[in-house]
Amino acid sequence: MTTETELIAQLQTKGNKDAAFRELVAQYKERLYWHIRNIVKSHNDADDVLQNTFIKVYRSIDGFKGQSKLYSWLYRIAANEAITLINKNSKRLQITNQEVQDLAINNMESDVYFEGDAIQLKLQKAIATLPEKQQLVFNMRYFEEIKYKDMSEILETSEGALKASYHIAAKKIEAYLKSN
Repeated sequence: MTTETELIAQLQTKGNKDAAFRELVAQYKERLYWHIRNIVKSHNDADDVLQNTFIKVYRSIDGFKGQSKLYSWLYRIAANEAITLINKNSKRLQITNQEVQDLAINNMESDVYFEGDAIQLKLQKAIATLPEKQQLVFNMRYFEEIKYKDMSEILETSEGALKASYHIAAKKIEAYLKSN
């Protein structure tokens, strides 16, 4: 396994780019898939967003300056691509982003790739009631166990704000689960 610095150098070198990119995909595809899946909910949408993410990474890796960790940069691109898809779907269907999330949650029950039970579905419904930023923070912390320091780099927000966001999100989810 190549170090992050070596991988970036190989990605930015014309002769090594394709092999290095395959390694990048192999290293990050699963983590990015679940990061995206937690945002868009649907397996098919997550696959599409993951593909778009890697296309964007491939096209713009030469501009990566290394001011953040590579995976922070990847996560930021993935989150932005996922949010872009939600926004696109809401415009196409002429409904709000919240309604797009609600549709995705309702479709989870029939999604052959959803392996959760009724409790997991209820949790997903609770998360969907949160504002977009709180959803991201909650998913990254609760499901992906990303440290606040790393999350701060990914979302370009202070650790304190992220901790507050997570705390508020957890309280809202708890209230939702108790009332439903």
